[in-house]
Amino acid sequence: MCAKRYLIVNADDFGHSTGVNRGIIHAHDHGIVTSASLMVRRPAAAEAVAYWQDRPSLSLGLHIDLGEWVYRNECWTLLYHVAALDQAGAVREAISCQLAIFRNLTGKDPSHIDSHQHVHLREPVRSVVLEMAEALMVPVRDCSPEVHYCGRFYGQTSEGLPYPEGITTDGLIEILAQLRSGVTELGCHPGTGDDPDTTYGRERAQEVKVLCDARVRSALIEMGIELCPFTAVPGFSTTSNLGSVAT
Repeated sequence: MCAKRYLIVNADDFGHSTGVNRGIIHAHDHGIVTSASLMVRRPAAAEAVAYWQDRPSLSLGLHIDLGEWVYRNECWTLLYHVAALDQAGAVREAISCQLAIFRNLTGKDPSHIDSHQHVHLREPVRSVVLEMAEALMVPVRDCSPEVHYCGRFYGQTSEGLPYPEGITTDGLIEILAQLRSGVTELGCHPGTGDDPDTTYGRERAQEVKVLCDARVRSALIEMGIELCPFTAVPGFSTTSNLGSVAT
């Protein structure tokens, strides 16, 4: 018999804008999203928290925001930065500030940690984040062995070019069929698609449609994959029992 498979479907960029917030909440209420990561510096962060407070089954993590880059003219261009990524002191100060804002907005610690454009995977950001996560006893995306990370559900290439086949219903079902045993986090970026202040625009609305597709829910049931939030992952401070969220 195959080992049990659990799936956390985590929506990034919560708080980015009203459109992103609405897409995430719709994909939670009517689809398979079980978790979200909050961008505390963004103007719709308080609105996102208000949505979250009415949804106890939605785990909420910190989406560290240290900057954003876009691929233009065959090179990466910096749109903005919060702290220099090669200066550990500045990184630590910025992340500590964002954690403080998260706590002030929510009254709680985050259930997990990840970052905008995965900047936490490079040093010295990685070490700063892992130190914080150890103190909080929470998992870090693609750094904690207890939770596998899958980033295949995405509608652009690594250079930011359109990749619509990455966010189809059939494509998502194929991803689900290939999940490993244990706990997997599937990253996603739902939204209404009407937000001009994002390089990932109309793809967000397509993600919402796929995440809410009844065929995806049926596939989860047929494959015996159980949805859960980060608060159900064993070994962390926010743990509850796996199996509490049914597909």
